[in-house]
Amino acid sequence: MTTIIESIEQRQLRQLPRFQGGDRVRVHFQVVEGTRRRTQVFEGIVIARQGSGLRETFTVRKQSFGVGVERTFPVHSPKIERLEVMARGAVRRAKLYYLRGRVGKRARVAERRWGIDSAAVLAPQEEAEAVDSGGAAQEEAPVVDTAPAEPEEAAPDADGGDQGSADAGEEREPSSGGSS
Repeated sequence: MTTIIESIEQRQLRQLPRFQGGDRVRVHFQVVEGTRRRTQVFEGIVIARQGSGLRETFTVRKQSFGVGVERTFPVHSPKIERLEVMARGAVRRAKLYYLRGRVGKRARVAERRWGIDSAAVLAPQEEAEAVDSGGAAQEEAPVVDTAPAEPEEAAPDADGGDQGSADAGEEREPSSGGSS
């Protein structure tokens, strides 16, 4: 009996990118409002993952206008169109419920600078670069003026002295006549 249930569950499991508590994710899911269907995006930090198999869920928390908003999603739900891992969090806990008591900058999670797998984060960036470079012409190198700058001679003031001892040796740009 359990093998039949397990085989049915195996067919319904989805392939999603690897993510864990502390990761910043963007979840695209379908919302049905009357007869209309639309895609809603919820971006935040994964504070918990619980369960296993088809019944596994994860909770995402975000700050919206200073108020904490949490939403729990089934991992293998057909309503989830896409799940993007935006950044990996550097945390030591599996459950980040302590973020509920924090507001503003204190609710941030430090990002890991290593361990971002290319399938989760880099693939969308590479696709965007391929689209940009496909129809665009190659960028030209910036033109650099190699002519040496002519030093301007220091003109004496009305007193007959230098224009100042601190900037006497510095080069100056010729002024356009107006004061700015």
